[in-house]
Amino acid sequence: MTKYLPEGRFFNSPENRYYLRSRENLAEAMAGGLTLEGHAVMCTAEHDLVVELPFGKGLIPREEGALGIADGTTRDIALLSRVNKTVCFKVTDIIDSDEGVTAILSRRAAQQECKDNYINGLRCGDVIPAKVTHLEPFGAFVDIGCGIPSLIPIDAISVSRIAHPNDRFFNGQDIYAAVKNIECGRICLTHKELLGTWSQNASLFSAGETVGGVIRSVEPYGIFIELAPNLAGLAEPKDGIRAGQAASVYIKALIPDKMKVKLIIVDVFENLCFPSKINYFINSGRLERWEYSTKESGKTMVSVF
Repeated sequence: MTKYLPEGRFFNSPENRYYLRSRENLAEAMAGGLTLEGHAVMCTAEHDLVVELPFGKGLIPREEGALGIADGTTRDIALLSRVNKTVCFKVTDIIDSDEGVTAILSRRAAQQECKDNYINGLRCGDVIPAKVTHLEPFGAFVDIGCGIPSLIPIDAISVSRIAHPNDRFFNGQDIYAAVKNIECGRICLTHKELLGTWSQNASLFSAGETVGGVIRSVEPYGIFIELAPNLAGLAEPKDGIRAGQAASVYIKALIPDKMKVKLIIVDVFENLCFPSKINYFINSGRLERWEYSTKESGKTMVSVF
C-alpha cells in the first residue's frame, strides 16, 4: 500500500533518477509499466503539460493530465496548478525526431492504477500518508496518492479550534490522516485523532512551567490558549488581546477530571511563526475507536470508524 504515495515522495529516489537518466532507461520503464515522477515546467495553451527530462522533454496531453479531465468531472485548473511542481506519470510512447526526444506521458494512467490498487481498497480508520496541496477556509485539500485529492474539513484538523487551515498546515507539507468516511467513491479524511488524547498531550506539560502558546479565542469569561494542536488552556480575561497572537504562559494547574488547563498569561506578542512541526501520536495502522476524553472527566469525546 505504501507504493502509491503523494506526488513528490518518489522524485528524488535512486530508482526514479535511474529511469529518467536516458532514453534507454525510460524505454525500460515504459516496457515495465512503471510509474515515475518529473518536474512540470509548463502548461501549454492547449492545456498539455510539459515535463522536463535530462535528455529531452515529456508531454502529458490534456486528457491524460488527470482522472476526470476527459469527462469534465475534473476542471482544467487541476492541470494549470501542477506547473512548477512534481507530477507522476506512465510512459506511453517515445518519439525521436530532428528536434530531439519527446516522451508521451500519462498522469491519468498512473492515477487510475493508484485508484484501482490502493484507493479503492482503503477502509474507514486506515491511517495514510498525505500531502497538503491547497488550503481553503473550510478545510485542507490533500494528495493521498499520485495526485488524487481528498479533503480534511477544518473541524477535523485538530481538537483545538483554528480560524483557518493555514494556522496548522502549509502547502506542500507531508502529513498523516485517517479515512473518516467513503461516499460514492469519494474519501473524506480526519486528522485530529492522530494528535493524541487529552491525557497524552497533558503529559507533555507540568504545573509550574512557562511555555509558549497561541491565542485561539477571546471570550468574556477567559482567553483560550493552545499549547498543542489537541490541548488548550484557559487564562483570565485581559484587555488588548486578540486571536492569532502568540503568548508565553505559566501553567497554574492541569486538572484531568475536568480536562482543564489553568494558565496565567506572562506576555503576548505578534505571532510570526511558521506552522510548527506536527507531533503525531499515531502515524500508521487502522483506527476503530478513538477517545479524546479522560476517564475521570465523565465526558465522552469519541470518534468511531
